Amino acid sequence: MLIRIVLTLLLCSASIGPAVAETHTGVIGLHVIPHSIEPTMRYRLPRDTTVAARVQLFVRGATGEPTFGGKRAADLLASGDWAWHDIESTPPAAKSLGAAPVSADLPDGEMPLHVWAFNGKTAAWGVGNSHRLEIPGIEPLDLMIGKPEAFISAATFLSAEDTPQPDTIVLHVVNESPRSIAIRSLRLWLPKDNESWHSLYPGALREVAQTIPANDRGIVNLRYDRLPLTYVALELKTDRETLWAHLRIKREVFDISGGWIGDHLSAEPYLMLLKGLHINAGQIQDVAGYTDNESLYEKYPIKLFNRLWPLERYDTDQWLAKIHAVEFLGEPQYGGGKPVSPQAVFDQLLPYRGSRLATTVTHSEERIWRYYAGLSDYPHYDAYRVVAPAADAWGEYDRWQGRRIRWGAPLETIGDLSRSLRDLNRPMPCAYWSQGPHDGWRGWFDGRARRAPTADELRSQAMHALATRITSLYWFNLSLKSLLRFPDTWESIRVIGREIRMLEPYYLAGDGASFRRVPTDEGLPNWELSTIVTPDAALMFAIDTAYEADSEKNEFVFGPPREATFTFPLPGWLRDPKDVFRVDGDGIHDVAWRIDGDGIVVSDNRSRDAIYIAAKAGGHREAIESRRQAALAFEADHPADQAALDELMR
Repeated sequence: MLIRIVLTLLLCSASIGPAVAETHTGVIGLHVIPHSIEPTMRYRLPRDTTVAARVQLFVRGATGEPTFGGKRAADLLASGDWAWHDIESTPPAAKSLGAAPVSADLPDGEMPLHVWAFNGKTAAWGVGNSHRLEIPGIEPLDLMIGKPEAFISAATFLSAEDTPQPDTIVLHVVNESPRSIAIRSLRLWLPKDNESWHSLYPGALREVAQTIPANDRGIVNLRYDRLPLTYVALELKTDRETLWAHLRIKREVFDISGGWIGDHLSAEPYLMLLKGLHINAGQIQDVAGYTDNESLYEKYPIKLFNRLWPLERYDTDQWLAKIHAVEFLGEPQYGGGKPVSPQAVFDQLLPYRGSRLATTVTHSEERIWRYYAGLSDYPHYDAYRVVAPAADAWGEYDRWQGRRIRWGAPLETIGDLSRSLRDLNRPMPCAYWSQGPHDGWRGWFDGRARRAPTADELRSQAMHALATRITSLYWFNLSLKSLLRFPDTWESIRVIGREIRMLEPYYLAGDGASFRRVPTDEGLPNWELSTIVTPDAALMFAIDTAYEADSEKNEFVFGPPREATFTFPLPGWLRDPKDVFRVDGDGIHDVAWRIDGDGIVVSDNRSRDAIYIAAKAGGHREAIESRRQAALAFEADHPADQAALDELMR
């Protein structure tokens, strides 16, 4: 679990902490996420263990450029103290955007709020440090880094209808203190239009009456009129402090994407195959014979996932619902051999802030991706665990009773990486590039003949990511050549897509709430247990980690089902479930379960993985089965024509 902190403000040596939000000018709110390092990862060279923090300052009435310890933002960037910042891109300092000076004499309701963000890079900007913040016209402040007792863990925007504009906000709030907190209200700070995304004005106060017990969590779930697709500051008041966050409003939907699919999209047999695998997005923009063929595109729609430039062409009502996200930077942490700096990434994404299009960045290097946290609206990463290039050193994992291998890495590190990226970018949702049947991983020097994941290896990697609560899954890759080379992976991809469609509402409204490893009595890997909690149910995962590295085929293999007992902790509002059952692509299954203290215990006979639902009330079985039948019908309407697909490759 990510340890979060707040900056306690000291003004004239007197702590004003949470009360600062009641003032009219100055820093009225803070949102801070400290950096973290994933301890399970192994690398060839010693890693830099320096950790800092990512900070958002919510400022009103500023009339000049701030300094931190006497240094400007540009100085701290140049010295390497910060990885990136956007202080010069938001008024009052952003002269390049034509920002007008802000007058502190404006009436309170007309005084805009600006959000200054920076991401530290040195230990001086981590937990336990203090920096003098000076803003012209505002009393100097000492920013003291301290640990919070409550924070917004996830912020999700949903739509009750099939429209790009959301009308529902779901906030997950974590209380790590030994006493309860009472949530009083939520206020949204919004710009007057997208072009002025940097100047936010207060909306109406929405009252909230919810108490979160000590060391527990709660959910704020509110309906609104159509929300604009722009940036918002969330001001969540409690009886003890005010919690803040700044992010883009984007309607959350679970998209399933394919990489490298552009070459044959004008061919209907290939489109039939992709749709039958539940693919609804791809890294495409302009594909001759497909995106310009209105009848074909409408029959087999695939959302765009690319540069989407020029903006005036794609930021339109016509295209908005057909776009997944902006993505054009490749893997900037690699940068083709020379990493692209975090600030350069920020600068390249800056033009999209005035649009309605969400941006995303592919993270690929856990050793340094903390410095890239917060740059995009929808971060994702790619990492593969068999026969693929990787940043970590596979031979360094002592995972299989003393045997070291170079053709694969522990499959469960996908979950470790997913949790790391999620926690560094809270409260934004995240996505994952999962390993598919790519035809391009060559070389048998590691001793493995099969140069793609098996169906079991493919599923396990995807399941480890899904169990952390991602909200989109991308397959690398689904080119026709790759799919035809490894047709034994199709069913696994299809079933995973079917299960995603069955469980989509839980992924979207949920938040990753718990995770633990359960070893055997001898201390060997056995099961990993995770929960995703929603307003009315918990999604619970048991993922098998007792697989072996087969010494003949050099593949990861799972054993037969075995008796197991799983204990899942649940938050207060879900501790008296009316129904618990297992769900998979084949249907819904009864299981033996009982309430036990702060959670439930499930007894089952399983291997590979299992997904359980704990529901507050009835109706979930019927709804899930209805979505399963719809997914099956969709698959039946899009069968794969093997002969026609083979002909396309001739």
